[in-house]
Amino acid sequence: MNKPLSAWLQHQPLQPLFLKLLALCDVAGLYIVDQDQQIVHWSQGAEQLSGLRADDLTGKTCLPEYAITDGSDHQKQLIKSSKSDQYSIELQKLTQALYDHEGIFAGGIGLLLPASEQQANMTLSKSLSETAQSFHGLLSRSPAMQAVFQIIQNAAETEATVLVRGESGSGKELVAKAIHDLSARRNAPFLAINCAALSSSLLDSELFGHVRGAFTGAVKDHRGLFQRAHGGTLFLDEVAELPLELQAKLLRVIQERNFIPVGGDRSIDVDVRIVAATHRSLREEVKNGRFREDLMYRLRVVPIFIPPLRERREDISLLIWHFIQQHNAANFRKIEKIDPQAMRALLDYVWPGNIRELHNVVEYAFAVGRGTTLRWSELPPEFRESRTVESQTVQNLPLSAEEEAASIRQALERSHGKVTQAALTLGMSRATFWRKRKIYGV
Repeated sequence: MNKPLSAWLQHQPLQPLFLKLLALCDVAGLYIVDQDQQIVHWSQGAEQLSGLRADDLTGKTCLPEYAITDGSDHQKQLIKSSKSDQYSIELQKLTQALYDHEGIFAGGIGLLLPASEQQANMTLSKSLSETAQSFHGLLSRSPAMQAVFQIIQNAAETEATVLVRGESGSGKELVAKAIHDLSARRNAPFLAINCAALSSSLLDSELFGHVRGAFTGAVKDHRGLFQRAHGGTLFLDEVAELPLELQAKLLRVIQERNFIPVGGDRSIDVDVRIVAATHRSLREEVKNGRFREDLMYRLRVVPIFIPPLRERREDISLLIWHFIQQHNAANFRKIEKIDPQAMRALLDYVWPGNIRELHNVVEYAFAVGRGTTLRWSELPPEFRESRTVESQTVQNLPLSAEEEAASIRQALERSHGKVTQAALTLGMSRATFWRKRKIYGV
């Protein structure tokens, strides 16, 4: 052990540290035996590789092929997994014997790895999928997303209006659908509309319907989404883009549970739960006079924030393999492994388009590439573009104060307010970035 590490460990609570280390090894095939060859720990990864369950092994004498004996330091051995013949694979076993302070054998640690690179990639993708939590189409291993799942579960049991906040491509509609599917309204309609996709007049007609003769071309009565979603859930995506004149009508529906169609003269009663979504801050929209404050409070009874993909990087490889397996099922091309250079580029990317963009990248790779390996050259052009120009903006070019302030402001906008990321794009330290922000009042 090197001296800095040894000195640091002397001041750490070793048992909690060791237990947390084991928890991080669930995807790897790690196991521990004591001096009597009894299994002390058998990780989830060891279960998946060997086919042997921890509950059946822990506290019992291990099989001979998994034994770790005195003198087996750095021992390597090829063994056969105990799965059925159809799924059995060859494993490489690496072992390290352990000794107490008197030099007496105390047990050992073993690591199981697939013997071939292809098996390693397939095992990793399977392990990632099995250790993830799939929640009504939402796939994640992130603790932040587990908290989101719990809020969805709790909110679905009520009739409260929900506002989902998240960036484009982060899965806002999947959240809305999960709330509907978990609610008492699950057998009634779930309808969705993007409030930014239509003009004010078309959106009015689409939401609230119109009567015959209401305007040129209205040759018959039209039932709007509120009528068609009666008893169910209506998902209003990009609700911050709703025109002010329609915000008043939406507020009335929420408060009074009735509305008047375009060109109509009588109100229609309706029972609809609303789940709205936006990538903007409604509070900021209210401050800027673009959104009604009373409607904001009506919509955000239960706010749900979806973290962007760049803030839950443990999900990137999981989602990549999930979408690869989906496309593999189409039998056009089967990807069994990812080239290290390609995986590094995928993991380092900031994913401004979130999960939707990630899915598109996998689809692009399937379309332009061939063979069983996903290679760096098969990634979209943005992964191969040089990112050095932007990082040199402040350091290498003689910018005026106005230009430098504008660069800092733009970097903050692109990083969605993340100071560390904005500083990196401009080639500054975090301290320098803060100092310049203070100077320019950004």
